[in-house]
Amino acid sequence: MAHLKTSSYALYFSFLLILLSHEAKGATFEIRNNCPYTVWAAASPGGGRRLDRGQTWVLNVAAGTKMARIWGRTNCNFDGSGRGHCQTGDCGGVLQCTGWGQPPNTLAEYALNQFNNLDFWDISVIDGFNIPMEFAPTRTGPGKCHPISCTANIIGECPNQLRTPGGCNNPCTVFKTPQYCCTNGPCGPTDLSRFFKQRCPNAYSYPQDDPTSTFTCPGGTNYRVVFCPLGAAQDLPIEEMYEIKEVGQEE
Repeated sequence: MAHLKTSSYALYFSFLLILLSHEAKGATFEIRNNCPYTVWAAASPGGGRRLDRGQTWVLNVAAGTKMARIWGRTNCNFDGSGRGHCQTGDCGGVLQCTGWGQPPNTLAEYALNQFNNLDFWDISVIDGFNIPMEFAPTRTGPGKCHPISCTANIIGECPNQLRTPGGCNNPCTVFKTPQYCCTNGPCGPTDLSRFFKQRCPNAYSYPQDDPTSTFTCPGGTNYRVVFCPLGAAQDLPIEEMYEIKEVGQEE
């Protein structure tokens, strides 16, 4: 009888594991470069891939993945072994990223199959901005399951103190103070974080900018990340795209 009882428990737990494996689904991310220049896409987890204009990288991510991100690197030069350097978004001088990128870099962040089997995802400019981005579910769902983007001309309008070659830095990287890095408990927006928020209202502009910046979709949703989506500032001619203006300067 004890043997039969043990066997019954084993069958039950095997069935439960199978059921859970079917319920917790991973996600496919379609990463596309619409920019008029090459982007070296990066993903953690996932590695990296060179994307010329119009090219796509399909990334399959396991259920339960969290603290994950996708970003683009610009002005990169890699040798045959995959070692080199990027002007923005560099991840330790390698093509195949195993860690996170160096600011400034526009981020698509996500965690799959979290509370109540929901995916949590966002666009963040907490690490600054280098490429316009759209982050979207391939199908809309209830609540905050809809496309978001950050496509303003942030590089062209970047405040003087945040300017850097190829991008617009975040204030924490530049000043390294608790006020901008939110390292001493609760913190709020600053004038510099508002610069980003006014231009990209759906994006994280400082570390505790949660209420308007976190989005959810049912677990098992697939997503797309587009660099320079239609209508982004980088669709402008190159000489106009990098024209630097003071914040609030009249045309």
